[in-house]
Amino acid sequence: MPCGLAVTLSNATTNCWPFPPSTQEAQLDEKWSFVAKKQKHCNPDAPEDAKCGDCWDYVALDPEHRLVVSVVVGKRTEENARQVVHELYERTDGRPLNLITSDEYASYATAIADVYAEPESAPSGKAPVERLPDWLVYATVHKTREKNRVVKVEARLVFGTLLDLAAALLWAVLGFVNTVFVERSNGTDRHRNSRKARKTYRFSKDWGVHEAMTYFTLYSSNFCWSVRTLREPVAPKRYRQRTPAMAAALTDHVWSLKEWLSFPSNKRYKLPRFSRN
Repeated sequence: MPCGLAVTLSNATTNCWPFPPSTQEAQLDEKWSFVAKKQKHCNPDAPEDAKCGDCWDYVALDPEHRLVVSVVVGKRTEENARQVVHELYERTDGRPLNLITSDEYASYATAIADVYAEPESAPSGKAPVERLPDWLVYATVHKTREKNRVVKVEARLVFGTLLDLAAALLWAVLGFVNTVFVERSNGTDRHRNSRKARKTYRFSKDWGVHEAMTYFTLYSSNFCWSVRTLREPVAPKRYRQRTPAMAAALTDHVWSLKEWLSFPSNKRYKLPRFSRN
């Protein structure tokens, strides 16, 4: 069965848009790049250097569908880590996820605790307290390195119980705690977006352009970039190519860039900064 381009629905509204995706597992990671000049050459007291130097892409990925759910671009701060978790929460409608994994960046644990905490009833006269939901399972990947090479990988449970983790891994894509899908996505994005390539003269010179291109390449890949490991066999040595959005049942065909760029936006998922209020 050939996989060709089709016409998007003309009355694109929230009623015909199958969002949010059926994400059951999420992987969090951050990817480094820089703008204008390396961080060591930036003057912390100079306003013009505020948007120069280190720039990080915080990414929340659905490993089952290879779908980029959320991206936050900025400095390496707890606020940005909290924002990417907040957007993951909102774009999955706050429903329970089987498993959340990440590297050992400590800000993720704080962010998950802030975003997913639920109010708990308290005795009259006392302020309500918050607690993490019983379903929440969050684990990190600990890598042991020798001579700058990874020699051992271990899982460390942060939130949830060992029993809950074992149950979550029964439904996990690979059956063990990992971040390989989001790391593969990071590597692919470095190839698609030459501004992110290491040791190059093609680095961004402007922060705003760098941020815009990051969103463009990562989000467009959901709809316009077929993934080999998502393809479906339709006949001997014949396959139906699928994008992450197709795998997540958000669309039924590979979109062209023109189709993606011209798709009407209802601004529903342009999320504000996270706030506890």
